[in-house]
Amino acid sequence: MRGTVEGLPTPHPLIYQLPAVYLGEDFIQRFLGALDDVLAPVLLTVDNLPAHLDPRTAPEDFLAWTGQWVAADPAPDQPTGRRRAAVLGAMERHRRRGTRGGLAAAVRQEFGTEAEIEETGGTSWSETARSALPGATGPGPRVTVRVRVADPDAAGAERLRRLVAGEVPAHVGYETELLPLKDAS
Repeated sequence: MRGTVEGLPTPHPLIYQLPAVYLGEDFIQRFLGALDDVLAPVLLTVDNLPAHLDPRTAPEDFLAWTGQWVAADPAPDQPTGRRRAAVLGAMERHRRRGTRGGLAAAVRQEFGTEAEIEETGGTSWSETARSALPGATGPGPRVTVRVRVADPDAAGAERLRRLVAGEVPAHVGYETELLPLKDAS
């Protein structure tokens, strides 16, 4: 993940951790200097650990790593700001996962546009026993998600399919459509 960084000074040189008698030894100074070069990124990371774990301030390589902790996997080709927002908002999105609002938020986050969502389910209450259940009748619950983008081929139909598959409950069937933007006329 992280390696040596050319010219990065160590915040805690090892040579100053030894007794004064070793300060004049050329071999020990060179040996510990090499270790300082290797340890400098580690020590600076540990010293700044809270900043590395916060999605708003984490270095880009740590951002992907911390995203894995909260099951946020933004596409690496997205701008850094959008990837940071995906990791930062992951817990809120998990809370809404499996709902229409959660699906709409996931599409908005991934594609930057609103989705047209049709679903067969619904909720209701009744004071009468054995009342009709809400939602359309048919072979089972289904969701259709349509996303309109400027270039459907570039947006990636498979990307939309994977997103919807991960957001809808396991027992719900789904269809996805990636469509061009409607004419402005």
